[in-house]
Amino acid sequence: MTITRRGFTKGALSLAAAIASQSAFTKAQEKQQMLSITPFKIDIPEADLTDLKDRLARTRFPQAVTDDWTRGQPHHFIKELADYWQRDYDWRKHESDLNRYPHFMTEIDGQPIHFVHVKSPRADALPLILTHGWPGSFAEYLSLVGPLTDPEAHGLDGAIAFDVVIPSLPGFGFSSPLRSTGWDSARTAKAWDTLMKGLGYERYGAHGGDAGALVVRELGILAPEGLVGAHLLQIFAFPSGQPGEMDKLSPFEMEGMANLANFEKYGGYQAIQSKRPATLAYGLVDSPVGQLAWNAELWFGFEGGGVGHIDRDLYLTTNAIYWFTGTSGSAANVYYEDTQTGAGYRELNNPTPTGVAVFPEDFRSVRAFAERSNNIVHWTEMPRGGHFAASETPDLLIEDIRAFFGTLIGG
Repeated sequence: MTITRRGFTKGALSLAAAIASQSAFTKAQEKQQMLSITPFKIDIPEADLTDLKDRLARTRFPQAVTDDWTRGQPHHFIKELADYWQRDYDWRKHESDLNRYPHFMTEIDGQPIHFVHVKSPRADALPLILTHGWPGSFAEYLSLVGPLTDPEAHGLDGAIAFDVVIPSLPGFGFSSPLRSTGWDSARTAKAWDTLMKGLGYERYGAHGGDAGALVVRELGILAPEGLVGAHLLQIFAFPSGQPGEMDKLSPFEMEGMANLANFEKYGGYQAIQSKRPATLAYGLVDSPVGQLAWNAELWFGFEGGGVGHIDRDLYLTTNAIYWFTGTSGSAANVYYEDTQTGAGYRELNNPTPTGVAVFPEDFRSVRAFAERSNNIVHWTEMPRGGHFAASETPDLLIEDIRAFFGTLIGG
């Protein structure tokens, strides 16, 4: 321990007193970072399953003006998903699959936080926190757990291994109820650092996509001691209006401008959740099909691009988590909170070493725009895949996470 001049009053404080003062401060810090963590098991009451099936059977579907994708999710598609959810989808099977992983609950800043925590068999594994977005859940990342924690068992280089922590965002799923306002991406980033330190990790990495990318970028801006790197699926940086900046874009990036234009054309959910999430909540938490259709906007795409390759059981598992916890309304609040503060989108400097994996069917981040306020050290333009990379193209995402953090593990 080093004692500096700030540890003494003018000639009045002895060395022993200074050491005692420093020790008390250290203990206070440790106490602040201690978390009460309890094991958790998902166990939805049978009455809730019965109620869901009853509501699905009694759905009053809207009259379709058109049965295509021009005005929203089409009648035939949502009816097909709802029928499958009611008749064929087996929640108990998926609940059992989810419970194969160790779940825990804690409280941070007054907010219940749920997380999955899987340790690697390797003692030198790097702790890694994975953050989902909206309308996603922790379940998206479970297929990554094996290759990340036990790479040798999956034919990968064992020198790059991770202890994996997968929390549910505040107000999402089992991280509920949302007990206060103000849970923007920056506040969640601070909570994630508290979580990782509370788990005993002095050094860790972070990955996120969608709303999770906003949280992890804010974590990079916070740059807490021990954060070695931030890996993102998106950096939402846009043209500044400077003359000639668009001329520098690569063909891949220019093609991505069409993706952005498509979002501007159809992305009504973001505008509503940024402004009136409380009004929207009444419909989402009372109608499973209303929730099903609303969340399908991003999962399956505005024009149905994901219909052929999105895992419907995973989609319905995530929907079921929202439904059984009654959190579709509270989950929407992160859009409102970030709109109030600018968190996630503000161009504050992110000094943390940052890697970005850009998928072609997603928002295509532009490196030149991202570099204005981020310490970009790794950039990958993927050959395939879309917004939900962890479930659509887990092989590519695993490879990129390992490549990025592999360069930092020894740092």
